[in-house]
Amino acid sequence: MTRPDLCPACGARNDCTLADPRTADHACWCYGVSIDPAVLEALPPTLRDQSCLCPRCAQVEAQLQAAKRPIP
Repeated sequence: MTRPDLCPACGARNDCTLADPRTADHACWCYGVSIDPAVLEALPPTLRDQSCLCPRCAQVEAQLQAAKRPIP
């Protein structure tokens, strides 16, 4: 069984706000990034659409860092 707070690819915490009842009313970090469909397709079918990937496995760490930078 997949835990909603863990990445299905590596087992690390995925920081999904929807998986935490205290923050479930906030949008997840994944809503603000583009995840390459090939990354999702690389998951075994039984692990798809079960829980969020972590930013590292989703290959979006650079996108998240860029979103945190102030606009000059």
